[in-house]
Amino acid sequence: MTNVLTPVSSAAEHGDATVDVAALGELLLGKWAHVRLAARELAGLPELHKIEGLSHTEHRRRVFEQLGLLVQKNGVHRAFPKRLGGSDDHGGNVAGFEELVLADPSLQIKGGVQWGLFGSAVLHLGTEEHQDKWLPGIMNLEIPGCFAMTEIGHGSDVASIATTATYDEVTQEFVINTPFRAAWKEFIGNAAVDGLAAVVFAQLITKGVNHGVHAFYVELRDPASKEFLPGIQGLDDNIKGGLNGIDNGRLAFANVRIPRTNLLNRYGNVAEDGSYSSPIASPGRRFFTMLGTLVQGRVSLNGAAVAASKVALKIAIQYATERRQFNAASDTEEVVLLDYQRHQRRLLPLLATTYAAAFAHEELLVKFDGVFSGAQDTDEDRQDLETLAAALKSLTTWHALDTLQECREACGGSGFMVENRFTSLRADLDIYATFEGDNTVLLQLVAKRLLADYSKEFGNLDFGVLARFVVGQAADLTLNKTGLRQVAQSIADTGSAQKSAKALKDEDTQRQLLAERVQSMVAEIASALKEAAKLPKEQGAAIFNDNQDALIEAARAHAELLQWEAFTTALGKVEDAGTKRVLTLLRDVFGLGLIEKHLDWYLMNGRISMQRARTLAPYLNRLLAKARPHALDLVDAFGYGPEHLRATIASGIERERQDEAREYFRNLRASSDGPVDEKILIQRAKASEKKK
Repeated sequence: MTNVLTPVSSAAEHGDATVDVAALGELLLGKWAHVRLAARELAGLPELHKIEGLSHTEHRRRVFEQLGLLVQKNGVHRAFPKRLGGSDDHGGNVAGFEELVLADPSLQIKGGVQWGLFGSAVLHLGTEEHQDKWLPGIMNLEIPGCFAMTEIGHGSDVASIATTATYDEVTQEFVINTPFRAAWKEFIGNAAVDGLAAVVFAQLITKGVNHGVHAFYVELRDPASKEFLPGIQGLDDNIKGGLNGIDNGRLAFANVRIPRTNLLNRYGNVAEDGSYSSPIASPGRRFFTMLGTLVQGRVSLNGAAVAASKVALKIAIQYATERRQFNAASDTEEVVLLDYQRHQRRLLPLLATTYAAAFAHEELLVKFDGVFSGAQDTDEDRQDLETLAAALKSLTTWHALDTLQECREACGGSGFMVENRFTSLRADLDIYATFEGDNTVLLQLVAKRLLADYSKEFGNLDFGVLARFVVGQAADLTLNKTGLRQVAQSIADTGSAQKSAKALKDEDTQRQLLAERVQSMVAEIASALKEAAKLPKEQGAAIFNDNQDALIEAARAHAELLQWEAFTTALGKVEDAGTKRVLTLLRDVFGLGLIEKHLDWYLMNGRISMQRARTLAPYLNRLLAKARPHALDLVDAFGYGPEHLRATIASGIERERQDEAREYFRNLRASSDGPVDEKILIQRAKASEKKK
């Protein structure tokens, strides 16, 4: 594997700070550095790489064969029990899976379906008996499987799925049924071709009572003929917008009988006589507990999106430091793209956000491992993990799509060539915005948690304390919305634009501005919704709907704050002074970029004066200019070699082309054989006229 953590000195000649690329690379690798490096070595194997131009059927066959190679290389079993050949390493398992996106996103997602969803459902929702019976075959790929949750008619609304599993006391079997067309399981990985079994989510009905959504192990196909078993129907989703190495399909069930013991019954069981029992009395809490065990899908998508953003930025920034265009600053030398302010504006804020997303993901992964290892596994820990995963997965997957598109455009026509990765990665990652939960729906989940925490904080206060809070909030609104804070800022800022801008650069100021926005938005929504619970259901829903957009924006603001906090926390771990200075600069680009992005809110709510707002964009431009000399070091720290990038324009070929062109024109100017530029003849003629 290429050594890609060798320090690069490109920044040294441009500024007073240098980046220790190797140390920064280690920081980015995080707690599971050894796992990531091993997974990157796997991802660098040509046998695992995506081959562009394959038909979807050829691509599917290739990816299934690649899964077998992962099994041979022991690259996919870390989360499974030691007694079955795993290592009980939940955080390391996700860290390793994320890196497979470098080889082929279809491989990463298909592996995630097999071991991260299908296998994990058996692991986390089943008992030891279930694990011992099915996990060995799942782990070694003898049982390719599906995770059959999503239905055409309900999508993200899992609680309302219509598939039923009705218990028959006489035969001691569950009868699985798809009652109507919209209840077909849809977008199911491995369903079209490869899946021999599935974990099917259905409404559990026994003795005439619906106990809500539970998971059942259902055999789909005959292992020899690969034909569907009686009562099971399936359709192939065929060609999609991306991820065509995965055989997505649809499934339906007509009186499919399975043994009572095929219920994955860790959180809910049916006895032989049909009586239902559960260690969790509340149906709602039971449902969210079962779904919470499957949060690793969102965690791994978040990490894969970070990896894809890193790849895109390494390619685009490498190209931008070599490609030259136009010569406004010189009669002979053309300007490197990244020296243009607009190009810096296009790429460097994305780089800053990617760093923030990477550090936030590491915190998410540590939280995930704490919960699933049992070290920190309380109800509150699980709720925190769910909220954190929903918030970060949404922002990071959207960011990856924005980054891939901007990097594609920043590389011009070269970016549109398949050989340079952007278009293919963009197509494959497009589904990430709705996969494992639609991002907008996930942010609504985050917002509800914020409101619940707000309500809990003030719900039990006595009247006197609450009255003081209300008075304080009123005073805050008066100060901000009447312009008093703007006046105070304007007086302090008068005559010093530089002082005004630097005040925003202060770490505590950034934290206060970002946190205040979240707190203010949540408080305002809570106030608007406080009467909804007392009203009839229809009226309460209407009030909620009126505030839905504000809810989602509050959740987005919360997620942005989480990323900023993670970046700031990571700065405390950096020992090298030069690296810390550069990373602080990048953190400020991220923080001030968020304030600039939401400047309308800060102005309308009186958080920033008009004068201070006017200084923000010019100051941000100055920060980007300071960051520019370090851009290559910052993307080199990602640690990707040519076997991971696989982009022609990131191979150094552009520098060779530019050097060849410069040498050609240099020799042409020095020779007497070259043609004379018409402009020079005109200048000579004008000079001659003046002499006359």
